[in-house]
Amino acid sequence: MRRIAVIAVLSVLFIPVISTGADEELLQGFTRDHSATERQWETKFRDIPSPDNQREYMRRLSARPHHVGSAYDKENAEWILSKFKEWGWDAHMEVFDVLFPTPKERVLEMIEPTHFTAKLQEPPQPGDPTSNQQNEQLPTYNAYSTDGDVTAPLVFVNYGLPKDYEELDRLGISVKGAIVIAKYGSSWRGIKPKVAAEHGAIGCLIYSDPGDDGYSVDNTFPKGPMRPSDGVQRGSVMDFPSSSPGDPLTPGVGATPNAKRLAIKDAPSMTKIPVLPISYGDAQPMLAALTGPMAPQDWRGGLAIAYHVGPGAAKVHLKINFNWDIKPIYDVIAKIPGSDQPDQWVLRGNHHDAWVNGAADPVSGQVTMLEEARAFGELLKQGWRPRRTIIYCAWDGEEPMLLGSTEWAEEHDKELQQHAVVYINSDGNERGYLSMQGSHTLERLANGVARDIQDPETKLSVWQRNHLHRIAEAKNTEGRQELRTRADLRMEPLGSGSDYTAFLDHLGIASLNLSFDGEDDEGVYHSIYDDFYWYTHFSDKDFVYGRALSQTIGTAVMRVAQADLLPFEFTDFSDTIHVYLKELKKLADDGKEEATERNKEIDEGVYTATSDPRRPRIGPPREEMPPYLDFAPLDNAADALSLSATHYDAALQKAWTSGISDAALQDVNHKLLDSERRLTTDEGLPRRPWYRHMIYAPGVYAGYGAKTLPGVREAIEQKHWAEANAEIVRAAAVLGSETELINSAAVRLEQPAP
Repeated sequence: MRRIAVIAVLSVLFIPVISTGADEELLQGFTRDHSATERQWETKFRDIPSPDNQREYMRRLSARPHHVGSAYDKENAEWILSKFKEWGWDAHMEVFDVLFPTPKERVLEMIEPTHFTAKLQEPPQPGDPTSNQQNEQLPTYNAYSTDGDVTAPLVFVNYGLPKDYEELDRLGISVKGAIVIAKYGSSWRGIKPKVAAEHGAIGCLIYSDPGDDGYSVDNTFPKGPMRPSDGVQRGSVMDFPSSSPGDPLTPGVGATPNAKRLAIKDAPSMTKIPVLPISYGDAQPMLAALTGPMAPQDWRGGLAIAYHVGPGAAKVHLKINFNWDIKPIYDVIAKIPGSDQPDQWVLRGNHHDAWVNGAADPVSGQVTMLEEARAFGELLKQGWRPRRTIIYCAWDGEEPMLLGSTEWAEEHDKELQQHAVVYINSDGNERGYLSMQGSHTLERLANGVARDIQDPETKLSVWQRNHLHRIAEAKNTEGRQELRTRADLRMEPLGSGSDYTAFLDHLGIASLNLSFDGEDDEGVYHSIYDDFYWYTHFSDKDFVYGRALSQTIGTAVMRVAQADLLPFEFTDFSDTIHVYLKELKKLADDGKEEATERNKEIDEGVYTATSDPRRPRIGPPREEMPPYLDFAPLDNAADALSLSATHYDAALQKAWTSGISDAALQDVNHKLLDSERRLTTDEGLPRRPWYRHMIYAPGVYAGYGAKTLPGVREAIEQKHWAEANAEIVRAAAVLGSETELINSAAVRLEQPAP
């Protein structure tokens, strides 16, 4: 706090100033003739959200476990529907039938060198009134694991990523025919069994190490916010990055009663080996029994044991069987019709289902959305009407793998591609700094909104506090210099992991994901302890950041819904494309340098000379030298994109000065609505056609994490050189299409008004 306070004193010297001219007002989403009135409506809106209301919504929604298929999940959906109707929205419920497995048998025991039976149970905690709802809680398990009954030696694989298996190769350790145990973290959990199976493992355990989210971080629950020794992280292990999210049996279409369904054995997103999550209390005896080489230093966690990798004395038996049931999910869809452009839709969503009580994930985000909805209802009573249609969506089935949003988007795909302007998502909320992720054509919009929201702790603007925090966290002079000179804070790209996925990655709808975070340590993720008691003791207990998120997202919704000119902006986007292109070139160059150095050290005998005879390590294999890639198509496309962005800005400024006709605005808006669609292809990415966006996608071996220019980047990472050159051409083509659209919009703006 002290450091932030000192920087705040100096902030006047360093905060960049952006234009506040009329063209900037248009880019921020205000109307030509009524921007002052629109700001007044925004102020009225931001005065309405109530922290006390959010607290009571959370108390109600998180009172009982509400996973897919539970009675309280449906009750919550019906209650949310009733609130939308009470507040004057046109609301209804849409039901889909999805595959949702639940465990009927879970056995984990160590049978050698001693016998140990895992508890596989989270105990109630004193003082936490909902942690004792044992009969309603889902057991600790991973959804979409296959059934299995396996006995094998145990091998510790760190986080279970491809690079960890390269390290095991250096140690001479194979996991073929073994059960692996991996730490949670550093990737999406479903990557761990995927990579394990690719290396021949027959089972996978995933545990939460206290070095990551337990007592090494802070006191454990209920004394503190971190995961106790018997706490377990539930979660899906669906292989969605390689296929698609949503119902595994109806890929690409809505899971309606008449939908054609795959057989479970044919579902491509199911894991190939059985997987089970466990606590560090259950993991410790098995890890302590491992023999074999010592784990590398950076693999070792927070347990008071010597971390060995195995295999050796430790042998375990893992048995899992599931109920493979079809369950209903309940999406609540609420609408405020637009007054004069009802065929353009502004979408906003947050999910309502949870693994257990889910106060932080997702109810803390759901309650912010509900207060936005109530505030819009109050504005309607005062005479306000949005120009475009606003649609709020309370999704079900997000936790198993984005079921509700994906099925809805697939069922309504043609309507959405025709009408959807943007999709704005949240998925939980904490205290701290505004996290902005999304389509970079919306970067200017997000920054403008952040400048107008007050941070509840410092009373700075949310943007200013975020800006100063980034300066404090910057790793070098170059990073700090950019922060002090670039008009807008950079947004992070979106991969997957929440309900924006179908809208952005599949349908090409420009999307934002917004939340506050950075000041809370959360060690109860997907456990029974993520409940009202935990949230109101260790997170945003006064719900002031809940109010701030309602203000932030509601303001963004208003600006898109009311704008004369849709607030898409292309200079930030083109600048970001150049950053991504620079990263790709560095990735390729680094690969060449690493291969050259590795082969040279093999020739010099470095690996043989430095291998400790008592702890031997095998040298890496020789690597084929990567070829030079032809980045010229992307270089040319990125430069042309920058010129088109400049052209558009100049045309907008000139048009504002000379006047813009309603017809011109309508034509340009139709072009802008299509701008994100232009970044997709019908063929999609190699080997995963559901993912159509050529600029953003979840990584095949990263899961939630975004891969930018993903076709090119992953081809380089996986050493598919011919594919890399082909993907360069494809990526350049979509940027060329985007450039053509931007220039056509600029030309339309340049036509004189009648």
